[in-house]
Amino acid sequence: MVHAVGVLVVGRISKLPDDLANQIAAGEVVERPASVVKELVENAIDAQAARIVITAEYGGKKLIRVEDDGIGMDPEDARLSLERHATSKITRADDLGAIVTLGFRGEALPSIASVSHFRLRTRARGSASGTEIRVRAGIIESVVEAGSPEGTMVEVADIFYNLPARRKFLKSDAAEAAQLSKFVTQLALGYPEVGFTLTSSGRKVMAVPPVTSLSDRLYQIYGDRHDLVPVERESGGIRLHGVIAALAEQGPVRGPQHVFVNRRVVKDRTIAHAILDAYSVATNKERSPEVHLFLEVPPDRIDVNVHPTKAEVRFKEQSLVHELVRRAVGDALGKGPAPELTLRTSDLLPARPMQPSIPGALAGGSFPSRWSKPAGRPSNDVERPSNAVERSTNDVEPSSNVRPMIALGQFRDTFIIAMDNEGLCIIDQHVAHERVLFERIMERLTTESLESQRLLIPVVIDLPAAERSALVSKTEVLARVGFEIEEFGGDSIRISSVPALLPPDECDAAIRALADDLEGLDRGLRIEDALKQIAATTACHAAVKAHYPLTLEKMHHILEELRATAYSTVCPHGRPVMLRITRREIEKNFDRI
Repeated sequence: MVHAVGVLVVGRISKLPDDLANQIAAGEVVERPASVVKELVENAIDAQAARIVITAEYGGKKLIRVEDDGIGMDPEDARLSLERHATSKITRADDLGAIVTLGFRGEALPSIASVSHFRLRTRARGSASGTEIRVRAGIIESVVEAGSPEGTMVEVADIFYNLPARRKFLKSDAAEAAQLSKFVTQLALGYPEVGFTLTSSGRKVMAVPPVTSLSDRLYQIYGDRHDLVPVERESGGIRLHGVIAALAEQGPVRGPQHVFVNRRVVKDRTIAHAILDAYSVATNKERSPEVHLFLEVPPDRIDVNVHPTKAEVRFKEQSLVHELVRRAVGDALGKGPAPELTLRTSDLLPARPMQPSIPGALAGGSFPSRWSKPAGRPSNDVERPSNAVERSTNDVEPSSNVRPMIALGQFRDTFIIAMDNEGLCIIDQHVAHERVLFERIMERLTTESLESQRLLIPVVIDLPAAERSALVSKTEVLARVGFEIEEFGGDSIRISSVPALLPPDECDAAIRALADDLEGLDRGLRIEDALKQIAATTACHAAVKAHYPLTLEKMHHILEELRATAYSTVCPHGRPVMLRITRREIEKNFDRI
């Protein structure tokens, strides 16, 4: 018998040279010029700086300089700061369980110095002179006494000059400059008490002096933003505050998302999911909303040492954090304002009053006395048919962002014109009624199925295979809303029952819209999400249409029902319900203020 003889190979493992080890470490924390800026600015903040000046050339690829007025370092600390695993921010293993500083790894400076021409100049507070250290590719070239202001200056030139493979993967100068600006903006939001100045390629990009509050810093960076609503909530020792995009914002559905945990910028899936979940309750419109949120968590209930760049965190109570964020964002969205209109006075005024004739401008208009109030309970016949969904006994309280309004009339049988003490409102009657019906449907579905009406003659509809399959696969969910649907051979489906609130003449259109909506949804979608989509489509087809005359009582009914909804500024599909002309805007245009 022949036995295989194993061969023992020795000498395969060796200790890496310091310069190579530093370059590998640099790959973990230095991805691009903006990473360098982030590390250096965080060090400056940890050093109690009140003002930080950042200068960059060619997107930071040629030069990055960060200057601060922090506590600075003495000569020995300056030399130690360039040693791997040297740090002033932790001293024992227990410190890792409750980190309260931005930096702590002790690898940023040596890693950065290993892939650049590096210069450190620093002077401790109260010292007569400072220290300057020059490093090339991780090798210290000189350490000298130098005159310098109190604080620290770090200069990083020609990043990745000794790693051409890494340098060629950097983006264009403009793209790298944009990332750099993004990081500085995030840090400026997180630390309003610190002044920041950013100059890129000779152009001053940001100059914000220290302020005392987040609202002041938001104003410095973004200007006056009426489309952002405040968020505030505290539970279980965890606090959340900040601002988010209102539902009815008229700009793009995407915006910057800045999430801070203990003032550290993070990307966290738990928080991101909670934000989108809160928005999806109010509208099915896909969006990546603008948010600036700050979460404060006791240090011993969070782990920030789970990512080389400290961009991720791990919560001990993940479900608590998710629920806190979801509820806080949801509550704030329910109180968001309606978008404001800006009036423009005409530059050319006629010599004398004239009454221009505009064909059709007043067609369908009704102009009742603004002091007349509908007698008794407003008619509900706007919710066709009469057995539509009614308000339950445990209604939510009227949303604070919609005040009691007086209906003045209807314009082109499509828009309700109303007023309150703060101005005039233009309400899209279809969109408003759609929001009301959607919330009534979802409220009813939390406890039972929606009331349905059996058709005397079932409706048979031919549909494409994909849409027909999507409908049939959701028959149980559709039944909860009031639809009874079954395959009828070939390309056909048969509808025997529909929701009681759906007008008979809308059945065909509603079913086709549902088929199209459901076919476009993810097959693995949760039942709750499918229900919301079905409810939104049903509400859209059941709501009063444009070009439909309304009595004053019906207008009043829609306005009162709208006040009782949680998210009264947008319909389930994301369209604005109303536009507002404020009293201030009116008075300003009449030169009264």
